[in-house]
Amino acid sequence: MRKKKAPTTSLFINPPFLDKLWYGDHPARWLLLPFSLAYRLIVALRRKYLQRFRQQQFPVPVIVVGNLTVGGVGKTPLVIALAKQLKARGMNVGIVSRGYGAEIKQFPHEVNLDDKAALVGDEPLLLAKKTGCPVVIAPKRTEAVQYLLDKHKSQIIISDDGLQHYAMGRSIEIVVIDGQRGLGNGLCLPAGPLREDVRRLQQADFIIVNGEQERPEGEVSSYRMDLMPGELTHLITGKTLKPSKVEHPVAAVAGIGNPQRFFSTLAALDIEFKAYSFPDHHLFKPEELNLTEKTLVMTEKDAVKCQSFATDSMYFLPVEAAVEDTFWNTLWLHEQLQGHI
Repeated sequence: MRKKKAPTTSLFINPPFLDKLWYGDHPARWLLLPFSLAYRLIVALRRKYLQRFRQQQFPVPVIVVGNLTVGGVGKTPLVIALAKQLKARGMNVGIVSRGYGAEIKQFPHEVNLDDKAALVGDEPLLLAKKTGCPVVIAPKRTEAVQYLLDKHKSQIIISDDGLQHYAMGRSIEIVVIDGQRGLGNGLCLPAGPLREDVRRLQQADFIIVNGEQERPEGEVSSYRMDLMPGELTHLITGKTLKPSKVEHPVAAVAGIGNPQRFFSTLAALDIEFKAYSFPDHHLFKPEELNLTEKTLVMTEKDAVKCQSFATDSMYFLPVEAAVEDTFWNTLWLHEQLQGHI
């Protein structure tokens, strides 16, 4: 018998006003339009300056996986899939990341598997664990790239985010778009969710639509990506559990850019739950997860932050990026990769 899905009520959620403003028809966007236009101009001038006078080029291909909008769109699973594909082709792959929220102060820093997420950031630690590639963090990504070249002789480098880090030269740009939320109202910050003007998409090499609903219009082809859930995994033992065997009631915890995508995935697996949303990159404290539900399910990115105080009730749901074959076939034929792979 199919279970009835529980309503997804959330705590600690981001201000709902922003969702209405950026992804709805809220009239306040017109009041913010002058600021949005000023922001767009400043961003465009900054980009031209950095590209012309400050951009550093590298002797190996640098692939940037980024996005135009604020918030999570599924970049990290795509970086993991890309790294695994390149490694399977015999490439020595390195990964660079900003290391958002990292407490470490000396850069560049190579992530160690026994590092704490608070020290290096949740996404870099997850990348290191999932790919087996050297992952280096630095606010100045050019320093991280140079570190990989000097210390690991990397043959190809992937940048997790960094589309707007124009001091770092790049060979290929992959822009990821959330298929559910799209580009919102199409306006730049603060009136909309865009970091750059929507026309920036035309300059990217590839557009990946995560959970596609509508493909963006334009000359650049887009490719569909789906995040395929695995089995629930126990934080302490690593044992897996089929969704149908989970003990109820269930608390679903997400400290990611778009928690609703995680909650929708759980609902599609017929798991009844109460949803608890935290800010993106939130560093959990044990008392915050001392919830009344019998089972606690979280994202894999959140799990790396909770490993040190995990309890017997905690599971995470891993996901893998599945991108259509035409993307991979086109990527391997890209002129910037010829002679390198």
